[in-house]
Amino acid sequence: MKSYIIYCDESTCKGKYYSNFYGGALVSNKDFDNVVEILNKKKEELNLFKDIKWTKVTSAYLDKYMEFINLYFELIKKGLIKIRIMFRNNEHEPIGLTEDQELNGFYLLYYQFLKHGFGLKYCNPYKENIRLRVYFDKLPNTNEQNKIFKDYIYDLQNLKDFSESNIVIDRSDITDVDSKNHVILQGMDIILGSIQFKLNKENKIVNPETGRRGKKTIAKEKLYNEINRNIRDIYPNFNIGISTGKKGKIENLWIHEYRHWSFIPNSYERNSNLF
Repeated sequence: MKSYIIYCDESTCKGKYYSNFYGGALVSNKDFDNVVEILNKKKEELNLFKDIKWTKVTSAYLDKYMEFINLYFELIKKGLIKIRIMFRNNEHEPIGLTEDQELNGFYLLYYQFLKHGFGLKYCNPYKENIRLRVYFDKLPNTNEQNKIFKDYIYDLQNLKDFSESNIVIDRSDITDVDSKNHVILQGMDIILGSIQFKLNKENKIVNPETGRRGKKTIAKEKLYNEINRNIRDIYPNFNIGISTGKKGKIENLWIHEYRHWSFIPNSYERNSNLF
């Protein structure tokens, strides 16, 4: 049976300009072993034996991170990894939320990301049987809250769009993982972190004592610029702050190697003074 693995992570819940960042990396079972081998081999060549992630970017490791992420994007461009990034522009402030929506906003948005972010509705034109695995980078909150959320993810297969696409999900295939053991997740974390960094203008943060940017901030900006260059190899003049267009074909929600989704609530007030 054909199967897909989606590695999921989340970043800043409340940023200065953009909030609710979610990221996903999808790999097929036929490509999985090859992708993992290629990425782990590169880490070994670079002597990056520990978990690599956006928060660990420094000037000392910048060149190694750039080399790794360039290889990661080669795999994206070849269609071996699909990346999806979702976020909310704070200019669109949700209104009319119920108490339950306020309390469970993190999970509700995560659910929408998995339901729609990869365009799974369009992943199976030949109606094969497809197994979906979902691996979360250590979910926050209580085990009970996380269990309820995972139950909702499990029930995705009962929705019309999923059932008509013959997508099945085993309950055991929805689980938390440790990113240090999953190199695909590590690469996605770097991309997600860089987008959050740029959209919230963290590249402009200066030390109040010196009035200058720190070395780590400068290194992160250079890595972001390299990531943006790679994205623009796929989509010239790509705008990271808006939803990626479908280019006249709804199936591109699935087909595209890389996409952004700027989530807009159904009901919102525009905060025009934000920027």
